[in-house]
Amino acid sequence: MQTVVSGIRPTGNLHLGNYFGAVKNFLRMQEEYNCYFFIADYHSLTTHPTPENLHNSVRQILAEYLACGLDPEKSTIYIQSDVPAIAELSLLMSMNAYLGELERTTSFKDKARQQPNNVNAGLLTYPVLMASDIIIHQADKVPVGKDQEQNLEMTRKFATRFNHMYNQDYFKIPQPFNYGEALIKIPGLDGSGKMGKSEGNGIFLVDEPKPLQKKVMRAVTDSGPTEPNSPMTEPIQNLFTLMDVVSTPDTIEYFKDKYATCEIRYGDLKKQLAEDIIKFTTPIRERINDIKANEAYLSKVVKMGREKAQASAEKTVKEVREIIGIKRF
Repeated sequence: MQTVVSGIRPTGNLHLGNYFGAVKNFLRMQEEYNCYFFIADYHSLTTHPTPENLHNSVRQILAEYLACGLDPEKSTIYIQSDVPAIAELSLLMSMNAYLGELERTTSFKDKARQQPNNVNAGLLTYPVLMASDIIIHQADKVPVGKDQEQNLEMTRKFATRFNHMYNQDYFKIPQPFNYGEALIKIPGLDGSGKMGKSEGNGIFLVDEPKPLQKKVMRAVTDSGPTEPNSPMTEPIQNLFTLMDVVSTPDTIEYFKDKYATCEIRYGDLKKQLAEDIIKFTTPIRERINDIKANEAYLSKVVKMGREKAQASAEKTVKEVREIIGIKRF
């Protein structure tokens, strides 16, 4: 069985974009692959979260993953910092990563622009740590979004470089993975762009019904079609894209017909969309709250994941040390 590795930074609640763009595929992957899903708390340190916020965020994301259907009996679900071997492999791999190539990565340049007063070494070496997260479990496949494609390419480069440097065919060269389908891009409510955690345009799985409804009713629209079968502007197409993932085919067809005949009332469209989103998110939100309140279950899941991830990671680091020549006397 091939191995799949994927992680998420604990920097905000999961939203519909996360669910339909990633988590829904994870649920399928855990039935078909040997999966490692981790919460990347080391990566989140590049933005200097407070200790309390970091711990609470990790706990929240763990509960949300589980509530969405990730199963610790089927997948290895763990916290990155629970596996010290990842940090050691990152150190070893950094010896074969070059300053120029790290400085040229898009993610580093973007982050340096976004936080000019906090351009830390962790931002620079992010691709090395990400590579270590992946190759430490000898991943065959990595589900990545568009914004992480370059970092995955860096992972492939570092693994290949290690193999050549030590004349070994040791690390597998991981491939990007999305089931051969176009990745689902869930738009935000602001009329353009994809849904994001920090853009203020997201619908979160933990949103209560009333605030969620208010968000949807405030979604950007236009003045409406002026001729039958007019092409949709981006804000309106975005609302229908959201409908595509939460509403019934009959509902979608009804509002498309209303749009085509210039009879559509955006207020009615948004009201229906809000109802359908609430119907979809309510069971997940309730499970999130139940899981967060069950400290014993969360501890059990973390312990299971830590033990399984450590066994895999420590085996890799032991073998890498021997290949490099770091041996015990």
